[in-house]
Amino acid sequence: MTTTALAPGLRALATVLLASVAGAALANTPPAAAAAAAPLVTTEWLAQNLNRSDLRVIEVSVNPGVYERAHIPGAVNFSWHTDLNDKLRRDIVGKQDFEKLLSKAGVKDDTTVVLYGDTNNWFAAWGAWVFDIYGVKNVKLLDGGRRKWEAESRALNNRAPDYAATSYRVGKVNLDLRARLSDALAVAEGKSQAKLIDIRSGDEYQGKIFAPAGVPELAIRAGHIPGAVNVPWGQAVQEDGTFKPKEELRKLYAGVGIDGSKPVITYCRIGERSSHTWFALSKILGYDVKNYDGSWTEYGNAVGVPITNPAGTVWAAK
Repeated sequence: MTTTALAPGLRALATVLLASVAGAALANTPPAAAAAAAPLVTTEWLAQNLNRSDLRVIEVSVNPGVYERAHIPGAVNFSWHTDLNDKLRRDIVGKQDFEKLLSKAGVKDDTTVVLYGDTNNWFAAWGAWVFDIYGVKNVKLLDGGRRKWEAESRALNNRAPDYAATSYRVGKVNLDLRARLSDALAVAEGKSQAKLIDIRSGDEYQGKIFAPAGVPELAIRAGHIPGAVNVPWGQAVQEDGTFKPKEELRKLYAGVGIDGSKPVITYCRIGERSSHTWFALSKILGYDVKNYDGSWTEYGNAVGVPITNPAGTVWAAK
């Protein structure tokens, strides 16, 4: 019998009971099943599932000492600088080193991985992008990241976990998720139908500044890639750092002509903020998206490529 066949009072009671049963079922569902259809997990869900044996929480933060000071209980630390990037080339971590990294963390093929970090999950989203390139299944972001977890006064400790090592092996490598300088240049020169989205601040996009204050990575030119639209990454999140609802995101990007009908390339300055937007467009909206991790520090320093510089700012000009 459906609730619509009941008297109003009984129908209300039945609705409450059904919601209660559904909630209990979700709480007792293994992580891989409960989160399989969604790219995000909530802080509440994670707090309830921290002790699952088929769950691995991984912190990817950029600020030194953040993980060591305190982290989500049981979380493994992956350094963005030295673990997820090659230490000798400007490149993502290589396949063999990535396999060693996951093996040391005790990740198996059926493990659900939840990534989170500081700086509104920028670098955790980079981690999700790298994990996706290497075909890791069941990878989620903690919606709101470290900031939301701490704001809710949830459990933290400073003990580094020691998990039994596995022998993780990467299957198919999906390099289609990564854009190169040549891909961005093809859009700039009208040779590609892909949509470029610059997710930096308006001042960076307009060429008023070369980079946010205090950052070391710079380009000698200001402005943006010709043809790129500008949607700063922060427009995709709510006040608490969680992503906006799916339909709000869809409307936000459709407003600048990005509706999923054509491939998309995201970029920023070094590829971390653009990873966050890559996640929103690719994982939440399901669009065909590449992340250009070379971003403006590569493109803006490249010889012989066109730029758009509305502000007209010139490097070292007096």
